[in-house]
Amino acid sequence: MNHKLVISYPHMGDYSIIFTQLFRHVLPEAQLLPPPLITQHTIELGSRHSPDFVCSPFKYNLGNYIEALEHGANVLFQTGMGCRYGYYGELQEQILRDLGHDFQFICLSRERAKPTAICDSLRLLGCTQSPPKLLYALFLACESCRILDRFDRFMRENVGFEVLVGSFESVRGELLRQLAVADSLQDLRAARNTCQQASAALKLNKPEHPLRVGIVGELYTLMEPFSNFFVEKQLAKDGISVSRLMGIWFLLFGQHRTRDLRDCGGYLHYLVGANGVHSISHSLNYAKQEYDGIIHMKSFGCIPELNATPALQALSRDYNIPILDLSFDTQTSETGVQTRLEAFADMIRLKKEYNDAAVS
Repeated sequence: MNHKLVISYPHMGDYSIIFTQLFRHVLPEAQLLPPPLITQHTIELGSRHSPDFVCSPFKYNLGNYIEALEHGANVLFQTGMGCRYGYYGELQEQILRDLGHDFQFICLSRERAKPTAICDSLRLLGCTQSPPKLLYALFLACESCRILDRFDRFMRENVGFEVLVGSFESVRGELLRQLAVADSLQDLRAARNTCQQASAALKLNKPEHPLRVGIVGELYTLMEPFSNFFVEKQLAKDGISVSRLMGIWFLLFGQHRTRDLRDCGGYLHYLVGANGVHSISHSLNYAKQEYDGIIHMKSFGCIPELNATPALQALSRDYNIPILDLSFDTQTSETGVQTRLEAFADMIRLKKEYNDAAVS
């Protein structure tokens, strides 16, 4: 193995930008090598070497790892908690070693996700930063997540109504660039302020009461747009305002077991693992706010989300709100998903027009 550390990690949307920022401060002597952007080749690689029964995030991550190793990475990071995904690290490591790759594998899941265990792992990689500097680097990463997630929420609600197509993506691209090179809280504040000013200046042609759709489901499928065929962009092109609360900031600081179960309003009485409870509580909130529809997205065979499905069906009946269930695997047809999305958009549009006509 080369003496120089070349660190890589799986993609999950554009959060790799924040991982790059974090590792740049924690291990400044190391080279950071995000894997190539996910393509069909990535999926084929991951699927070829994965057990058939595992969920698609496992296959996506494994494909990321193989491509990163082929490009020179020698240290891989993995994490995961809440469902069986948290147990995939050991299996992924063994598969990669069986393929003949030489690397260090840092799996920060379960007991190894505790602060002391994380520090021990970093020390093994040669981290010499003091605890205060490590905490400051973590604080910067968390604040970057907060800034990015807040902008993304605003963007999802409004990008479908931009007058100049691509203007939101341009602002977001500049925000990502500034977050990646930020070295201080002042840099982050400057990036946030610049983004807010640019967003406020964008011209929108948004109706007073647009179609609104809430998105819930399994976290990886929600946050990695390639894995869901860019559902949110397709909805925006159809003039729909999209809401999704799930993001890294929510995962880190927005969860509370007792409160989340209470917020399910009796549709769920027990925790079902991972973020299944949030699919119910968020959907109930969307229904009470009179959203026009909800899309429930998950990896095929995701047990927590399967457990949440009956409650979602009951909620749909009680509140008369359409819920589209989309399951994704590496063999899912993009054309089929697009067809179902178009039909769903037409249905909620006709329903809204009928309700508006009845009121008037």
